[in-house]
Amino acid sequence: MAHEKNHDYHILEPSPWPLMGALSAFILFLGSVMYMNTGWPWVMIVGLLGVLYTMYVWWADVIRESQTGDHTPVVKIGLRYGVIMFIASEVMFFVAWFWIFFKSALYPMDQIDGIILTATQWPPVGIETFDPWHLPLINTLILLCSGAAATWAHHAIAHENNRKDLQTGLLIAVVLGVFFTILQVYEYSHASFAFSGNIYGGVFFMATGFHGFHVIIGTIFLAVCYFRARAGHFTKESHVGLEAAAWYWHFVDVVWLFLFISIYVWAA
Repeated sequence: MAHEKNHDYHILEPSPWPLMGALSAFILFLGSVMYMNTGWPWVMIVGLLGVLYTMYVWWADVIRESQTGDHTPVVKIGLRYGVIMFIASEVMFFVAWFWIFFKSALYPMDQIDGIILTATQWPPVGIETFDPWHLPLINTLILLCSGAAATWAHHAIAHENNRKDLQTGLLIAVVLGVFFTILQVYEYSHASFAFSGNIYGGVFFMATGFHGFHVIIGTIFLAVCYFRARAGHFTKESHVGLEAAAWYWHFVDVVWLFLFISIYVWAA
């Protein structure tokens, strides 16, 4: 019959979420500019709420599609490619921060009365860096253990169909992710340098701060997977959402290893 599905692709019904997401993002951008120039935050808050609502309802539709059997093997390949390309774009985002860090470290510059002069020391004079073998090392071990727990959770459902270990592994990964964020905030509060005033502080807080933001996103990602696991959403045959969360979390792990080696150890 003409209306019968004879292919593996999922033809989406018309959805308002792409348009709503674009408008919300524009309002968020416009509101952010207004906030930075006038201090008036309400337009930015409205845009942020619109973006968050769009994320919730759009991804809820994707989950619903997976539960109704619309995610065929071909569709799953497309979803995985999408996640891989997203992570690749995030990799290039952090490449920019590593680029400016190593450029500033290998060719340190200073500016006096508008004239750029070559400096002779990195970090700049007066900067007391963190001891990498104390709190940064502890945070590294915490994040690696969290990544191991996420891998355990993925292995439990993908190879053993063990829902108990799936939930336990995700819960451990989430708790360790929260603990990492708390220790990072504690470290920031004890920094001897500020964000402004020198290139080292600016690059340090931008690189590690954006990584911390990604840790928060990844922790939320894993927490959503945990509650989905409790609701029985993942199966041995269908767990693309969990795969995406695990890949993203491993990306966060790898970025932190590079940050730890370069900014904390090498620069110190």
